[in-house]
Amino acid sequence: MSPIIVDNKEQLVQIKDDHPRIFTKPMYFEQQISGSLASIYLREGVYEKLQHVLQLLPKEYSLILYDGFRPFQVQQNLFHLFLNEIKRNNPTFSEKEIINETLKYVAYPSFEPDRISPHLTGGAIDLTLGNVKGDPLDLGTAFDELSEKSVTRYFEDHLDENVDALQNRRLLYNCMTAVGFANYLGEWWHYDYGNIQWARRMGEKKAQYGGVEVTIENNLVKEFRFR
Repeated sequence: MSPIIVDNKEQLVQIKDDHPRIFTKPMYFEQQISGSLASIYLREGVYEKLQHVLQLLPKEYSLILYDGFRPFQVQQNLFHLFLNEIKRNNPTFSEKEIINETLKYVAYPSFEPDRISPHLTGGAIDLTLGNVKGDPLDLGTAFDELSEKSVTRYFEDHLDENVDALQNRRLLYNCMTAVGFANYLGEWWHYDYGNIQWARRMGEKKAQYGGVEVTIENNLVKEFRFR
């Protein structure tokens, strides 16, 4: 039986650079994706859990946040952007193969409860490890890289290829999952908490975060409402 969503109405909060070991780098805004946000937004509970992660990480490490809550328009734009890139890179693929490959890297834009896009809930986070200055460490691929190396356990199966990336992925994975996050195994940078994807992976009967709709002004969230 699929989990149900019972939204706890937890607030969507803007993550500012006021924590000495949390840095924000809103990648889609920097890439000028239409409708993208100039700040990272998360549910309050997700941000609290990231602070618990930092208690587990050695002091010389930081977290760099690339994306959190994502407006529906941005989800649509990213889906078509990835789909077109995969189509260009795989000219022999059928339409079904192109869509299936696209879905490995970006969720279909949907508010439907059983297939809601994780970033529409405020319960998904894309992130990496950094040093104390906020410079990213080596985790083996670029963020959003369309590569088999983006699979979280890739270096577990290729132990001698990149030892630094192997160790950094293990560290990020172990600390994130220890506080309750669930990793999407196709992307080393993507973790969920409280949404339907998290509930499925954790065997929970209920998800606590459903969809959020926002009004945007100057690339920032002006107001939000729960669906």
